[in-house]
Amino acid sequence: MTRNSPIFHCFKYLWLLAFLCLNTNSAYSQYLLQKATDSGKQSIHQLAQYVDLGNQALSFEEVRQSKTLQFIPMPNENTDFGFTTHHIWVRFQLKNTTEEKEVYFFETARPITDVAELFVIDSSNKVRKYRSGDAIPYHERNFDHRKTIFKIVLEPKTHQQFYLHVKSDGEMLSMPMILYSMEALIQTTSFEQFVFGFFYGILIIAAILYLFFFFAMRDKTFFYYSMYVVFIGLLQFSIDGYFYQLITPESGWLSLHAVIIFACIANFFLGRYAQVFLKIKEYNKTITYAFYTLYVLNATLFLSLFIFPNSFEYSYPIANGLGLIVLSLIIASQIAIYRKTQKLDRFFATGIFFLVSGFVVFILKNFSLLPLNFWTENGSKLGTGMEVIFLSLSMANLIRNLKNEREQLQTLALQRSEEMNELKSFFLSNISHELRTPLNAILNTAKSMAKDSKDEQIQNGSQIIKYSTHSLLSSINDILDFSKIEKNEIKLELAHFDLVKTTEHIANNFAREAADKGLDFSFQKGEDLPEMVNGDVARLNQILHNVLSNALKFTHEGFVKFKLETRKEKDNRVSFLFTISDTGVGISKEKINSIYDSFSQEGINNKRKFGGLGLGLYIVKHLINLHNGRIKIDSTVDLGTVCEIELTYETVEVPKKASLPGNELEYDLQGKTILVVEDNAMNQMVIKMITKKWLNTTVEFANNGEEGLKKLTENDYDIILMDLQMPVMDGYEATIAIRNGEAGEHKKEIPIIALTADVMESTKTRVIEIGMNKYLSKPVDKDTLFEIVKLLVS
Repeated sequence: MTRNSPIFHCFKYLWLLAFLCLNTNSAYSQYLLQKATDSGKQSIHQLAQYVDLGNQALSFEEVRQSKTLQFIPMPNENTDFGFTTHHIWVRFQLKNTTEEKEVYFFETARPITDVAELFVIDSSNKVRKYRSGDAIPYHERNFDHRKTIFKIVLEPKTHQQFYLHVKSDGEMLSMPMILYSMEALIQTTSFEQFVFGFFYGILIIAAILYLFFFFAMRDKTFFYYSMYVVFIGLLQFSIDGYFYQLITPESGWLSLHAVIIFACIANFFLGRYAQVFLKIKEYNKTITYAFYTLYVLNATLFLSLFIFPNSFEYSYPIANGLGLIVLSLIIASQIAIYRKTQKLDRFFATGIFFLVSGFVVFILKNFSLLPLNFWTENGSKLGTGMEVIFLSLSMANLIRNLKNEREQLQTLALQRSEEMNELKSFFLSNISHELRTPLNAILNTAKSMAKDSKDEQIQNGSQIIKYSTHSLLSSINDILDFSKIEKNEIKLELAHFDLVKTTEHIANNFAREAADKGLDFSFQKGEDLPEMVNGDVARLNQILHNVLSNALKFTHEGFVKFKLETRKEKDNRVSFLFTISDTGVGISKEKINSIYDSFSQEGINNKRKFGGLGLGLYIVKHLINLHNGRIKIDSTVDLGTVCEIELTYETVEVPKKASLPGNELEYDLQGKTILVVEDNAMNQMVIKMITKKWLNTTVEFANNGEEGLKKLTENDYDIILMDLQMPVMDGYEATIAIRNGEAGEHKKEIPIIALTADVMESTKTRVIEIGMNKYLSKPVDKDTLFEIVKLLVS
């Protein structure tokens, strides 16, 4: 359309008529174009013409003077030239018919366009050149803005001609032709910054959040997703011109290649994220191989930037094609999974839908099938933002699923742990039972031999058997107590006992052991020691036995001293101080704090040198804590060790005629009859050896619970000694049957003593719960057994 054409004059008068009708004070500031609309923004593509020179690089003067170049009208407000490296020239004119200077801002090619040069010819035919584009340092641009914008100043009553030269490095080239007023540009820029800030803020939060999830949960899905968000954000950051403006303002190789680099990396992480998240390998091998093929192509494209720099112009369409393939594979994966499982992750599918929709809007805008505005221009960005939001919701589902899986695994692990604890308890119970059963026979036989024989050699042999048996029993007890401490099941069983006699008995036993090693052993006790206290005699024995055993074990020459003192506390409580000192190997200061750990000795090499389980002081410490006592160990390497133990007991007034363990007892039950329910022949023999000296006592035996129940039904007995682990019917079942009256209503309350090799706390608790009167563990002490039997039948 030329200035002398009829159409031109028609449009001219129409615009003038509209201006007069609206009674506006503004005049035209554009040649053949009404001043910017109320919005302050106007596309001038209708009055612009362009020519595509291909790869022909002409100067401005050559273009201006050429008579052969065929300029054609711009077809639409955002003419798309596709992926190209061609030289595009555009020309147009503007005229200011007002009395005032007019300032406009001209927006054209995309922010990532390499070359944008505006040549301005004023009324005096003077030419001014302005530069923009990301191939030059940012400070050389005509106007400080991320977009390709030129500042245009129109003097009053003047007109200017413009020639615009643009060239891309192969990226998609589109050419909007928009004039902004100052106010319109500020409003547009502010709105874009608000929307872009929200967009990039979402991406930053998502990237950081899911990277934290990766480090916390060690699931690769979170890492791939976080990296995808990072690089898709950097891709958009580059396309919007911010990367060039803020990160690489001097331009250069990275600035010019940033879009393609970030596109390649984002494509890879999107594919890996979708592949791992959807677990497509479990559903379709073909799609899985397609993903791996895509990664190879993507890597090839990435490496070509360094190896084949001249092929850079082909990278952009290839990268876009690979992006479309990634989306196609993701959609195909969802379809394949849905066909096999009839399940679809709706959040994931919605996110991919928005991503695809954003690119579709962007493409339709480039073909002018959609109007040019902020939303269509940023369709891919809006689609990406919505995609990130919905994929984040999908990832939230993944987190919930992983949490549920971990809870299930923890529940299963807890169940397995409980099963293992039960199995361990069952094993320890059985091993204890199987070891204590022969030890019961061995120990009581040795005691009987020592008492009945006057032969010194036999008595010495019996003593060795007794010491060895007690040592083995101590190790068994340590193993069982270690298990009880782990499960917090160990507890004190209080009863009246003579602490002094107990201590003397322990000292006598270790005096013999010390003599066998050629060591001096001395025992000293203070004066005014209480006769009887209330406490757990078995645990006191265990504490002193373990400490004295260590003293003898780690002493090769010299002495071991054992001292007992008391200190009166409030009311009827007395503190006992046990001091054990030796001239053994000692303990270094570095290791003194770890001696209470399980499986700990003075040194790792000493473990086999000195023997033992390494549990002694570990158990001692826990037992002393149960007594609310204290233990203190001072040691010097090669000089020896001093151990102080303080325990507090309640003193007990005992009638003078009361018979105490260790006193000579009169074994007479005055005509009572005992039923022993025991399946083991050795244990039956031991009971016979113990009871054969009991006067006026009848003892009968049953081999299992069923036989014992039958005998009790047919005969009268005064008391029952009941083993627990027996064939046919065990002691638990037999006791329950008796308490339920199956042997006769008048026999329901007959005293029953549990006589067993099972020393687990659960066993002790259960025997009381089912109605047994007392619990005794094997090997059984003959005096203790007689006193309890006599007490129950009296």
